[in-house]
Amino acid sequence: MKTSAAEILEEFGPFPGIADVHGVTYDGQHVWFASGEQLNAINPGDGALVRTLTTPAYAGTAFDGTHLFQIAEDRINRLDPATGTILGSIPAPGDGASGVAWAEGSLWVGEYRAQRIHQVDPETGAILRSIQSNRFVTGVTWVDGELWHGTWQDERSDLRHIDPASGNVIELVEMPEGMGISGLESDGADRFYCGGGSSGRLRAVKRPRQTL
Repeated sequence: MKTSAAEILEEFGPFPGIADVHGVTYDGQHVWFASGEQLNAINPGDGALVRTLTTPAYAGTAFDGTHLFQIAEDRINRLDPATGTILGSIPAPGDGASGVAWAEGSLWVGEYRAQRIHQVDPETGAILRSIQSNRFVTGVTWVDGELWHGTWQDERSDLRHIDPASGNVIELVEMPEGMGISGLESDGADRFYCGGGSSGRLRAVKRPRQTL
């Protein structure tokens, strides 16, 4: 297993009137983050807050290319990103859903204390399969066929690249002490966007590249 220290590329926030950063996603233009009773979109170029949507948003956030998905306690809501209208809702898997990602036509949902990631049918909420991790799971993301998740346990956080078949850790990126990860999303290239929980901040972390 390869282990490295996280390289913080950029830090956004704190944002006026926003105490916590929960789930994070990226729509190709804006980074969205959940902050309790609203979703917020920022321009990652300058960190400016450009939009807000009023909706329950205390955990993970995802984007499928058309809609936003937002964990709202024991439900996952599908939202119109233009208006915030809830277009559909499915049950969240397990007890205590945390992060959520979109990949391969499925939602991938972290279950925090159970240390699991579930592949979920976005239409019905049915659990298609589950992957066991070995630390509390926060944010979840896929990039270039790699499954990554954030952890936050015992006041420590890291980013973990895991084998989606076995759950074994392939690579671990350790965050600096005091920097938690509450939400996680890849930009599809060289950076991860990490929610910073009660710090009220959003951080861009360099994605490590595999060496042949």
